[in-house]
Amino acid sequence: MQNNNSRLSRFRSESGALLNLSIPIILTQLATQAMGFVDTTMAGQVSPADLAAIAIGTSLWLPVLLILRGIIMALTPVVAFHRGAQDLDKVRIEFIQMLWVAAFISSLLIVYLSQGGNILTSIGVAEEIIPIASDYVLALAFGVPGIALFYTLNGFCEGMNNTKAPMLVSVLGLLVNIPINYVLIYGKFGFPALGAVGCGVATSIVYWLMSGLLFSYIKGHHHYKKIIHFADIKPRMAEIKHLLKLGTPIGMNIAVCGSIFAIIALLIGRIGADNVAAAQIALNISSMTYVIPMSVSFGITIRVGHSLGAKQNQKAIERSVFGIIVAALISLVSVSIFLLFPDWIIRLYTTDPVISATASVLLVYTAMYQLSDALQTSANGALRGYKDTKVPMILAISAYWGLALPLGMTLGLTDYIVPAMGETGFWVGIVTGLTIAAIMMLMRLAYVIRNHNAASQAAASTA
Repeated sequence: MQNNNSRLSRFRSESGALLNLSIPIILTQLATQAMGFVDTTMAGQVSPADLAAIAIGTSLWLPVLLILRGIIMALTPVVAFHRGAQDLDKVRIEFIQMLWVAAFISSLLIVYLSQGGNILTSIGVAEEIIPIASDYVLALAFGVPGIALFYTLNGFCEGMNNTKAPMLVSVLGLLVNIPINYVLIYGKFGFPALGAVGCGVATSIVYWLMSGLLFSYIKGHHHYKKIIHFADIKPRMAEIKHLLKLGTPIGMNIAVCGSIFAIIALLIGRIGADNVAAAQIALNISSMTYVIPMSVSFGITIRVGHSLGAKQNQKAIERSVFGIIVAALISLVSVSIFLLFPDWIIRLYTTDPVISATASVLLVYTAMYQLSDALQTSANGALRGYKDTKVPMILAISAYWGLALPLGMTLGLTDYIVPAMGETGFWVGIVTGLTIAAIMMLMRLAYVIRNHNAASQAAASTA
């Protein structure tokens, strides 16, 4: 009984510490994601074509954002590890090298986004959507270096256990995004009415503003300015390769998780504009709720990485397990909201009865995969803390692209198994893929912990 009480006490303590760290991350991610929510709702008031263009344009933009975020995310566990080991000079070196990585990746992604029109044409998107969608992503391309810099600064702050500063900057960015959207979408104060394209311009402006504010904060901080200085800013290939080796699988993993929804939206675009709009509602609200377990997983990464840097292996295990439990419990809140308030959610986007009916069905399926999503995401966060990124990437690709998408396409677009289910078939594939991903990630985490402990014990015995 006493042992159970002790375990419960430790769970409460760790849960409180994790949430104290993760809630600002959640708010940061929600504020960033909310820009897409604001874009969708405000552009949807202009015309169905603008709403569909946002949906299709986001399908090109989202993988870019996720790859960029994932690669730069490698900075967080690295900084947390060096902070745990009290090696602040290595923190500075890794931060500067990540700036070089971010600049390189940004240049590649800008080239990709500039080809948006050609990509949409080649996959057969409806012709009336392509001009608006391609101009929308081209406007977003201007903001890629800005958001890359913000993510790098954010990764440094998170690794240093400071999640509140990025949160405040992100919330401010969201608040500024709304009036700029209003001016550029509807053509106020002498500006031309740009519709959906105005959303892209506004978002890019805000990204640069956010990076400037967070950089000013770090340079002015009494502790950080002693760590972050630019006396030696030359690229170091060894550190860059290490960051890319750690970050690329993270980026691919997150991109695989998120981009499958973008690909589904593109495939549904072949069915019709109403179908795309209904799917976009479910996808948009799902992406909003996904940032909660994803942010908790960032917190788990930081907590586990710090413990391992301080050579506290047992505490790292406990933080991994407790973090997964916390993420699972939080996911039940999302399930309840989707099942109890679907009409309220849909009315935020549209009052069209046809779109609303389809979206309400998709929200039920979206509720079904919330728990699996939370489990696989939080387990992945613990694995990042152990610096295990390659195998989780392979597992994610297998579950999403090897199972979820093929099954969704088969059920949604063909009569091979059942009569074509349309967009609903894709959601059945998502539920199946996420469930398998959760099982595999948990098994991988157990394997990594067991091997890490065995290696630590062997090293201690040898010493």
